[in-house]
Amino acid sequence: MRHRKTKITLDRTASQRQKLVRNLVISLVAHEKIVTTAARAKVTRSQTERLITQAKPGTLASPRLLLKRLNNATAVNKLISVLGPRYKERHGGYARLIKLTPRAGDTAQRMIVELIPA
Repeated sequence: MRHRKTKITLDRTASQRQKLVRNLVISLVAHEKIVTTAARAKVTRSQTERLITQAKPGTLASPRLLLKRLNNATAVNKLISVLGPRYKERHGGYARLIKLTPRAGDTAQRMIVELIPA
């Protein structure tokens, strides 16, 4: 039974799920807007908001921790130099989810995940 289990597993093993979410977050940071399914969108939004919050202080540890989580130098540079200062005065809520029509092939609920303007 899955009583009180809140982790979204996305029907994948832990390593596959981590890689999927990492790639979605890197795409969101690079393009600032992606279209994906509802379950993936919810996980991507929460992870991206955590990483942006981690990038805001601009300390020496921030890029090291972000690089450990993302393993992508260009995404880390954008988080530190662009997104961190953009949301400096904001306390959370950096991304929004917008529902779209269901996907034609399998009627999966689609969503847009986008970073809101400062």
